[in-house]
Amino acid sequence: MPKMTFIQPDGKRVEVEAPVGLSVLEIAHKHGIDIEGACEGSLACSTCHVIVDPEWYGRLTAAKPDEEDMLDLAFGLTKTSRLGCQLIMTPALDGLVVSLPTATRNMM
Repeated sequence: MPKMTFIQPDGKRVEVEAPVGLSVLEIAHKHGIDIEGACEGSLACSTCHVIVDPEWYGRLTAAKPDEEDMLDLAFGLTKTSRLGCQLIMTPALDGLVVSLPTATRNMM
């Protein structure tokens, strides 16, 4: 099974199993990783904002315009920011590394 690593705001690295077909948000929730996801993955907020390790960013499918619009609302936006609900695990992403921002902005 593929794995991925979450880097928490305090720098702690948590490696977890990442089933193919689940989103990064779903994987986080499955393993008790503290990521909000206020809209439950419906692309209506930015609370599942993650910062993708630069080595992995280029391997992802491009963000769609709706995701880019929501990312504009994210706290601590970076060049490699994505929404966890839009990143779907595939075998090619085995080893993916994402960091969690220090805060979220919940407009809901």
